[in-house]
Amino acid sequence: MRFNLHILLSLFFILIITGGCSDRMGTDDEKIPADVVFNPNSASGSNHSELPQITFETMEHDFGRILEGETVSYDFTFTNTGKADLILAEVTTSCGCTVPSYSKAPIRANEKGKIKIAFNSQGRRGAQTKSVLVVSNTQPNTVILRIKAQVVNAASEN
Repeated sequence: MRFNLHILLSLFFILIITGGCSDRMGTDDEKIPADVVFNPNSASGSNHSELPQITFETMEHDFGRILEGETVSYDFTFTNTGKADLILAEVTTSCGCTVPSYSKAPIRANEKGKIKIAFNSQGRRGAQTKSVLVVSNTQPNTVILRIKAQVVNAASEN
């Protein structure tokens, strides 16, 4: 009986976590093909000194208290601290309420770039944490950024 209860609770939490934000925004035709990101140096584990490297000024941003219904945005700024061109292959979010925008053009060594993240708080209340997955031609090839907000009801703020 105890075993079945653990399984049911586990399934319940998985459904709650994955069910709340299944509507992703963006179109597949904007994405760079995965073969562009293929990099034999990183696959073999050999010399990484010639690869691009993505260095973010900050990996997390907290919007603080915002009113439900507000759309807020933040620019995550990064620098290509490597020696080769940096290509952002894909930037995806954990929720359709969070929309990324970024340049598809290669970022040369020592140049800066930005990823703009817009968060729509409509229909959201309380503490919100959203993840942004950045896939590029670096080693490792993924980075996770986070945004946070405390969404409050406009009526309760008056």
